[in-house]
Amino acid sequence: MAGSADFDLYRPSEEHDMLRDTVRALAEAKIGPYAAAVDEEARFPQEALDALVGSDLHAIHVPESYGGAGADALATVIVIEEVARVCASSSLIPAVNKLGSLPVVLSGGEDLKKKYLGPLAKGDAMFSYCLSEPDAGSDAGGMKTRAVRDGDHYILNGVKRWITNAGVSEYYTVMAVTDPDKRTKGISAFVVEKSDEGVSFGAPEKKLGIKGSPTREVYLDNVRIPADRLIGEEGTGFATAMKTLDHTRITIAAQALGIAQGALDYAKGYVQERKQFGKPIADFQGVQFMLADMAMKLEAARQLTYAAAARSERVTLGAGSGAGKEELTFFGAAAKCYASDAAMEITTDAVQLLGGYGYTRDYPVERMMRDAKITQIYEGTNQVQRIVMARNLP
Repeated sequence: MAGSADFDLYRPSEEHDMLRDTVRALAEAKIGPYAAAVDEEARFPQEALDALVGSDLHAIHVPESYGGAGADALATVIVIEEVARVCASSSLIPAVNKLGSLPVVLSGGEDLKKKYLGPLAKGDAMFSYCLSEPDAGSDAGGMKTRAVRDGDHYILNGVKRWITNAGVSEYYTVMAVTDPDKRTKGISAFVVEKSDEGVSFGAPEKKLGIKGSPTREVYLDNVRIPADRLIGEEGTGFATAMKTLDHTRITIAAQALGIAQGALDYAKGYVQERKQFGKPIADFQGVQFMLADMAMKLEAARQLTYAAAARSERVTLGAGSGAGKEELTFFGAAAKCYASDAAMEITTDAVQLLGGYGYTRDYPVERMMRDAKITQIYEGTNQVQRIVMARNLP
């Protein structure tokens, strides 16, 4: 039998462990120190973007053939997790760069990939994803944004809501109806640029958490774009959008893991320092049991998320057609749902362990609790994740 050092099942590789160490050091030195101010001032975390671009970690998923790092799905998860551990808002830079550009990676033609993935990989542009609308949230197929063919162009009209990093990103993957009679099979995907005439943005939403990541409406007013900005064939946009979410829901699970880990780490340190009744509160069994439950839920969420990331990579490499695709849909939804629920419980318990101090902005756990909430809502609410899981039981 092989020695235990050779038994690599259920263990990230040495390269993944080294990547984690690198990102954690960068996050603690160059991102974490600004997290409280970014939240307080509700401003974009420019320091984080500069640090991530400087270390080529802002869009690590872009294939090497387009100038990217070509990182696998688990590596992307680890980057997002480690950034979210210190600042959830900043973790939306690598996460949304993947979400916005993955439709191009999955379904775009070669010319489109070269044109848009190169600047993303270099750090010259960010990518956002425009699916939701004021009246089309969980029912994304009910969207109203229209794209009408006009010779060598399409003309887009509509409103997209809840668009992460809107106004900061240069590029937007926009889903729009090209054939209203076909419902989801009449939806197509396009790349829209911030500089296109007729593109404008609403005021930033005033949010409970992730305040450093701007969320705005995107207005498309007779936006005329070249027809070669169509991603894939006409009518395949909705399928591309859903395929994208199979992969990117795992990045939301990663974000939830990071937020929860940051809260657990802080609470663990606090209870060892805080003395009541003549001893550290960490010596009380009630506190120990809370920490044990927090750590248990976090580890279960991490294993599920990493297993989902491995499936995502296998599907990407072409090993997962047919049953593999359905398995990814289940695992992506399960990881996102379980990890975000766990993060909400863990951050709430972290606030409880700090008592009155936990409820103040002098300590980071109240921010982590507010940031965790959105992971249960975006990229498909956890109620929708349960529908997705039920339809795709392995």
